[in-house]
Amino acid sequence: MILRLLQTLVGKPLERHQTEAATLPNFEALAILSSDALSSVAYGTEAALGVLVLAGSGALKLSIPITLAIIALVAIVVLSYRQTIEAYPQGGGSYVVARENLGTTASLVAAASLLIDYVLTAAVSLMAGTQALSSLVPQLLPHEVSFSLILLVLVGWANLRGVKDAGRLFAYPTYAFVVMVALMAIAGVLNLAFGHGFHADPPPPIKALEPLGLFLILRAFSSGCSAMTGIEAISNGVKLFRAPAAANARLTMVVMGVILSLMFFSVSALGYAYGIAPNPNQTVMAQIGGRVFGEGSILLWALQIATLLILALAANTSFADFPRLAALLAKDRFLPRQMGWVGDRLVFQNGILFLLLAAGLVIVICQGDTNMAVNLYALGVFTAFTLSQAGMVRHWWRLKGEAWLQHSLMNALGALTTFLVLLVIIVSKFNEGAWSVVVAVPLIVLLLAGVRRRYREVYGAMALPEGYRSNLCLPKRTEPIGNRSIVWVPSITEPTLDALRYAAAISDHVLGVWVKSDEEDTAEIEAAWIAAVGINPGLELRIMESPGSSLVSPFVDCVEAEEDAYPELLQTIVMPMAIPRKPFDGLLLNQRAINMRQALVDQRNRVFTVVRYYLNK
Repeated sequence: MILRLLQTLVGKPLERHQTEAATLPNFEALAILSSDALSSVAYGTEAALGVLVLAGSGALKLSIPITLAIIALVAIVVLSYRQTIEAYPQGGGSYVVARENLGTTASLVAAASLLIDYVLTAAVSLMAGTQALSSLVPQLLPHEVSFSLILLVLVGWANLRGVKDAGRLFAYPTYAFVVMVALMAIAGVLNLAFGHGFHADPPPPIKALEPLGLFLILRAFSSGCSAMTGIEAISNGVKLFRAPAAANARLTMVVMGVILSLMFFSVSALGYAYGIAPNPNQTVMAQIGGRVFGEGSILLWALQIATLLILALAANTSFADFPRLAALLAKDRFLPRQMGWVGDRLVFQNGILFLLLAAGLVIVICQGDTNMAVNLYALGVFTAFTLSQAGMVRHWWRLKGEAWLQHSLMNALGALTTFLVLLVIIVSKFNEGAWSVVVAVPLIVLLLAGVRRRYREVYGAMALPEGYRSNLCLPKRTEPIGNRSIVWVPSITEPTLDALRYAAAISDHVLGVWVKSDEEDTAEIEAAWIAAVGINPGLELRIMESPGSSLVSPFVDCVEAEEDAYPELLQTIVMPMAIPRKPFDGLLLNQRAINMRQALVDQRNRVFTVVRYYLNK
């Protein structure tokens, strides 16, 4: 009953050959990968104005030059990441580029920065979306936290259903927001031309709390740079595009940059023209919409609803990239292997669930207020920008291929500019919470490195000695026992050999079953089996492929087939299990045997034997 309920909510399992069907055309890929970057228009201008207003209403006019500087930075970053896509058509996120060109430490710094950024992006987007609605309906102000959590669950559910469903779902709100901002810009220009006279309204008189100086301007610039979060998502998600994936991703990157720049400038320019100042009870976007469309108008409601949806769905960028990055780290043994498991809907479900919990915790801690989180999450993304572009400079320098010098100079410009912005963010926002990210990043790096070190110790304790050859064979018997054993073989290690020895001692025939994943090679598996076990008529290895993501179902099907083929014999299912000495080590081991045992028990009466192997480290 529970399984049927989950399948109803999440969807039926998909087969691996349907992965191609999960790739997206450019129209949908732009929506699913650019929702974060495009939605930041709703709060980028407001973040800059929120700092400038500290110097009084006269300082608000600086929002235009700050916006132009940020747009120039957007152009540099977009052009730089187009080169990253060209060099890494399989997907060139900051972690991959830094790992291959700058070394392990730099790659872990990039990974830690992005993990923090993805969590904060999801939380900020959802909280900002709730504020867009409460600007229209003030009665929702006391319930912003609850509403944000509801949106979080809905976005997570959509991603658990799979990327294709998510892409279709997210395309409509994303383009609705783009259309509404375009309508607001056109209507605003017409209003200024024919009814307003193209002169800027003075903002309301606001007393200065701080002097207007370079430091405050830099703080406003760093706050406005929150509009740049999410730009890297397209280079991370090249595999989501249809063939030719790299060419489509490069084109989509430019389209996203152009749309983002136009929308960002439109909001800042209209805010300046109408003398808009930050208001704790109403967002800057809502104030502009009210002046352009009229307070209470249908178009204002449409603008705010579209803003709510795009901000809520902007969290999808995190749900697309956080699980993918966590899976890469798990593959390199920096995170538990469970983070790399692909669910029945061909998504990294454990990464999605972890992000749900982490983003929900941030929302509860911030109590729906975006100010604290906005001060933090641009820091992580600019750290990743800098390391990625620096890695690309090293990449072109190493290869020295065609036009390598031009490529190097472009990426060097990107690395230099993003590094300068990173320094500005650290210095200007340090006392406003940026210190916590500065502290958290090295702590996460140490944690990731510690996981990998422990993986080496744990797997070293299970590994066979160099050149090991087993004397494993079935004992000679005068008459058959009448028992067959089916052994789950996850790998050729000491625990597996112990299970095979036990099975050989109690059986007339031993069938080892290895359900291989996409990354495993059949020839390598057979060679490892022969090297460790040898060739023995009574010891058979059967390598199976899984049509879906689950490695449990094929093993269950094999057990059923063997029982049907030999109904007169007793079948013993033998499962190796490594028992760690430390509690945390249980997360590092791939204990699929537990799930397999449960799946087999639920079907019929069977004989199970769990062969425990206690680690000595």
